[in-house]
Amino acid sequence: MPDCGVMQMPSRFRSDRRLTVRMGLTLFLLGLLYVAFVAALIALLRSWVLVVVIAALALGAQYWFSDRIALFAMRGRVVEPAEYPALHGVVDRLSALGGLPKPVVAVSELDMPNAFATGRTPDHAVVCVTSGLLRRLEPAELEGVLAHELSHVAHKDVAVMTVASFLGVIAGLIVRFAFYSQLFGGRRDQNTAVVLAGVMGVSAAVYALSFLLIRALSRYRELAADRAAALLTGRPSVLASALTKVSGDIARIPTRDLRTAQAFNAFYFTPALGSDPGLSRFFSTHPRLEERLEQLGRISAELGEPTAPGGA
Repeated sequence: MPDCGVMQMPSRFRSDRRLTVRMGLTLFLLGLLYVAFVAALIALLRSWVLVVVIAALALGAQYWFSDRIALFAMRGRVVEPAEYPALHGVVDRLSALGGLPKPVVAVSELDMPNAFATGRTPDHAVVCVTSGLLRRLEPAELEGVLAHELSHVAHKDVAVMTVASFLGVIAGLIVRFAFYSQLFGGRRDQNTAVVLAGVMGVSAAVYALSFLLIRALSRYRELAADRAAALLTGRPSVLASALTKVSGDIARIPTRDLRTAQAFNAFYFTPALGSDPGLSRFFSTHPRLEERLEQLGRISAELGEPTAPGGA
């Protein structure tokens, strides 16, 4: 879409050098892993191009249509200012304060309190909140959550995470391709079986390594989004209040009711985990609640914010 000569204001979301360095380092390490992966495939296979093409198409679809895919998956719908004037008012104010184009605003009719942002660029972004979140949060708390989500947009987190996940997508597809090829490919000689086993082993190892790298980056970007939101609004204690309230309410939802939502944890403001997340916390897309609250407490002290949220 042409910009019609309109000059976009620079984002006032504070740039995060540590986040930029970590994103760059993660992409560099994934790039090295990708080179090693391709080299191993060349040594093991003669025709792997089709799998890479399919993975590239999947990546392209995820990158270009991530906003529509996410809205469909979360049962979100775009809402107009007349339907949700207060919600649009907060997004208008934060977008102007942050120097960002106003994103599309959507609401999901899920009772689970949460929010997410998606879109490949600030000009193609969507911010969605659940009806459960709107019912539970005070206006100031909602502003803190939306500032967190807009910081993801400002830092282009969705685009970076999509590119970073490309290697894992390829590796996962190759594992499935090799597995089903071995199951349904008919009789094979011993050499073919060895090659397939090698492909599956290399792909599984690459998938595991890329999974861990991406999860580590994802946890840090959530801390960066909390920090940017707290500095933009100047009210870290209100964001901490929203985090505590949302996490506590999610923990009281039966685990069986969270299973569908857990597939989309990487999108959410806070993950859909039950009261006893167990070992999954070590592979989580988000840092521990205590870690997020400690960071917000430090920022609150630095800003000289009163300990009580005030109008929250």
